Amino acid sequence: MIRHDALWAMTAAAQAEAVRGGEISALELVDSHLERIAEVNPQVNAVTQLTAERAREAASQTDRRRAAGEALGPLAGVPFTVKESTAVQGVPTTLGTPRFRDLVAPADAPPVARLRAAGAIPIGHSNMPTLILAGMHTRSELFGDTVNPWDRSRTPGGSSGGDAVAVATGMAALGLGNDSGGSVRIPASFCGVAGLKPTTGRFPADHRVLGPDDPGAASQMLVTDGPLARTVADLRLAYEALAGTDPRDPRAVPTPLYGEPLPGPVKVAVVADPGGHGVHPAVRGAVTAAADALRDAGYDVRETADVPRMAEALEAYARITVTEFAPTWPAVRKLLGEGGDRYIQMAMEKTPPANAAELTKLMGTWLGIRRSWAEFLDEHPLLLGPVFTEPPVEPGLESRDEAGRERVAQGMRLCTVTSFAGVPAVAVPTGVSDGLPCGVQIIGRAFREDLCLTAAQTIENRLSALTPIDPHHHTLKSVAQGRVSGSG
Repeated sequence: MIRHDALWAMTAAAQAEAVRGGEISALELVDSHLERIAEVNPQVNAVTQLTAERAREAASQTDRRRAAGEALGPLAGVPFTVKESTAVQGVPTTLGTPRFRDLVAPADAPPVARLRAAGAIPIGHSNMPTLILAGMHTRSELFGDTVNPWDRSRTPGGSSGGDAVAVATGMAALGLGNDSGGSVRIPASFCGVAGLKPTTGRFPADHRVLGPDDPGAASQMLVTDGPLARTVADLRLAYEALAGTDPRDPRAVPTPLYGEPLPGPVKVAVVADPGGHGVHPAVRGAVTAAADALRDAGYDVRETADVPRMAEALEAYARITVTEFAPTWPAVRKLLGEGGDRYIQMAMEKTPPANAAELTKLMGTWLGIRRSWAEFLDEHPLLLGPVFTEPPVEPGLESRDEAGRERVAQGMRLCTVTSFAGVPAVAVPTGVSDGLPCGVQIIGRAFREDLCLTAAQTIENRLSALTPIDPHHHTLKSVAQGRVSGSG
């Protein structure tokens, strides 16, 4: 049973309010989470590099500032995890591969710095697929498998699976992941928490980890950092902290956090089976439940035939990304460990790289698809659909064989297409089916994360949050002890 009086079980908003008001100290809050990590992480292996002493020192500084009468930020004292791909000053950014275990970050990545500026405290790195390339399941060569706390026979998703599990089990109030085709939303949905993929350009980022050179066009345009939380209100706090400009990222634009209210009831297009490839009854039921919640709250909810240009977008996404991977693939695949290269290798065998003329044409196709989505969302400001068209699948399905890879690619198709379109989306839980969490995503116009968050809050109000949870011990008996490395 969850101890609801435990500090780690409080929402991020409640934690920060209690620290600001002096009801608890930030050090007590951090220590509560460290105790929870010691209790739970050996069962699920989500937190990889625990920064305990650094977190305790940051908490003590917060407490000294409060004692001196200084104003504390909106996330004062709130512990958060950071995906192994995102830099935390003084801690290795391993990307889950042994080759980078000593790659100590000289500075915080922009989103880590922004959460710190709001008062939050990084408590550790979190697991992910090796180099973010080994598949959807969260297993790294350096740290091993992360377990879904609802059912160890199902993947927690990825690539931000460590953060989703840490948040779901109360080891952190917030997680900082990233998403280029579902990597925040899928683990959020599979673990029963909320996740935000922002508009391209909403949050500043710097994905230069291995040197001074920036990644190619696909990585620049597709990868967005995004938060995970147990409630939509906490997700909103993280959104407000993460948004803004930074000189390290010229892509980030100074757009208002909240747009103008829309006239009349907000229209919501509902597409339960995008592309018409089929959807599991439990997932269809989640979409129906979310649609009913929005309809009852006064939204203008309408079934829609389909989303724009899905097949074309999936093909262009695959071709552009494979073209970017191809030149470095012979070297990169050596870092992925035994079997870790199967996911990308199968993609490359299916989709050949484009030549220069083809790539130029594909970049035009990409812009055209973004225009089609903008026009669609001009008519329907919000779109409700599945995050993944099946319940959580078994670990490693996407790397097992071509059929498994295709099944996962189809399951995540709405995530892939909306990343390609660059629009924001919020994943929100809707309930539990056969012991596994269900959820949906609310997709919105570019830079209208506020509309997505408000609709997601409406769904949560009707259907309630699902976490924090204890790992289901009866399903975890054979899980090997999780490997956590300590870092001051």
